[in-house]
Amino acid sequence: MNQKVVLSVLLAALCTFGFGGAIHSINAKATSQYAAVIGSPGYRVAVMREIEVAPRAVSVPAPVVARPTAMKRDDVPPLTLARSYVESDPSRYASHIEAAARATNVPAALIRAVISAESAFNPYALSATGAVGLMQLMPDTAARYGVGNRLDPSQNIMGGARYLGDLMRMFNNNIHLSLAAYNAGEGAVIKHGRKIPPFPQTVAYVPKVMGYYRKYRLA
Repeated sequence: MNQKVVLSVLLAALCTFGFGGAIHSINAKATSQYAAVIGSPGYRVAVMREIEVAPRAVSVPAPVVARPTAMKRDDVPPLTLARSYVESDPSRYASHIEAAARATNVPAALIRAVISAESAFNPYALSATGAVGLMQLMPDTAARYGVGNRLDPSQNIMGGARYLGDLMRMFNNNIHLSLAAYNAGEGAVIKHGRKIPPFPQTVAYVPKVMGYYRKYRLA
């Protein structure tokens, strides 16, 4: 029994019981089927007609494409200044070092030791990899710790001390591993089984800083 026969039987049933009205349905092909049933005591007529219904347009919003934003920093010193500057009075950074030590619980002697190894107290120091300032902050590290100007001694020391403090907590106050992570990155230390990575620079860096640290602790 096809669809039209079933519909005719239903209409006839409606007519038999004296119901008047309209039946409206939408089939799967977006065609509107409209059956008008006219009923009276002596006359019943079922009229079927089909009306094409235009498919409703669906508006799809255009996808929002996130544009990558390159981090641009204007705190990179001139190369000539970075290479030629020699700090004649490292003690002028003492107040910044003490403030950072109090804020981060990192020993002031350790902060001073890192500065000695990283930049020799040159606030304009610039490495080949883009690290800048007294504690040689990379752009990502500076951004992580809210350092807006790496050439500013106060900001640079505070950012470096905060990073060093986080490393100390990460490696359970193991100074050697924390210093290795400061030099090579915490990921490298973790990757090598929480041991000092076998990078020549890092292997030489840790005892160098420790030598300065012992010196400043005795001062």
